[in-house]
Amino acid sequence: MKKVLTVIALTTLALVGCSNNEATTNGGSHNEGTLEEIVVVIQTPETLPVGEDIKLSAKVTQGDKVVDDADKVEFEVWESGMREHGTMLDGKLTKDGVYEVNYTFDHDGIYYMFAHTTARGLHVMPKQELKVGNPDMSKVMPDDSDNSMGEGHKH
Repeated sequence: MKKVLTVIALTTLALVGCSNNEATTNGGSHNEGTLEEIVVVIQTPETLPVGEDIKLSAKVTQGDKVVDDADKVEFEVWESGMREHGTMLDGKLTKDGVYEVNYTFDHDGIYYMFAHTTARGLHVMPKQELKVGNPDMSKVMPDDSDNSMGEGHKH
């Protein structure tokens, strides 16, 4: 029983220590001791044309403030059933918490996109389905990519 309590106490101390280090590593001033949820809203339309320059776009906020200092916003794009052949694109801040990158879809299909966002000690990755052109729906493969991190977790 003593061993179990010792392990629990040490684990708790280790977790508290990690939490404090992250707050100071990230400057702490943004969170002031709390980790308020980072919200990422994908602004890219769900229906897109083939062969045109498209802006993949996401707006990042925390509380009622825009996040202009995200550590990283990456857009992962893949065609249904082919995530292992996906593309990772670095988003750039354009204005007011909006991060964007240009992308051109070269053929019809159902695609998926994660907006991987790391900001202020948190990581969120909302997912969106994109219908590009006029895809043959009989050839669309189911996508089971997990977006369980979409709610946000400590990074």
